[in-house]
Amino acid sequence: QVQLVESGGGLVQAGGSLRLSCAASGRTFSGHTMGWFRQAPGKEREFVASIYWSDGSRSYAGSAKGRFTISRDIAKNTVYLQMNSLKPEDTAVYYCAAMFSSLYEYDSWGQGTQVTVSS
Repeated sequence: QVQLVESGGGLVQAGGSLRLSCAASGRTFSGHTMGWFRQAPGKEREFVASIYWSDGSRSYAGSAKGRFTISRDIAKNTVYLQMNSLKPEDTAVYYCAAMFSSLYEYDSWGQGTQVTVSS
């Protein structure tokens, strides 16, 4: 099966920045929708941002818009989440997801990478 792998998480001070990366082993992202989600302790998983690979169109959650940027590198077959002006409430496990077998729902998920923002 396809394996999504996230990287770039860590500990950062409030106001700082991190860039998360997501790569897939065994296949290309071409033609699919890619997304980032996050889950904080005691909370449900929530949508953060998405990008349609073919044309680069983007969508953002209200909490992310203006601070986070999702992007893709076609040559490297990699999707990124640039996170700026981080706040303690951004602390969560961040997951990469893909619509590999569907046009409407995410069906492939990474293992998650921890992002911790200190106050």
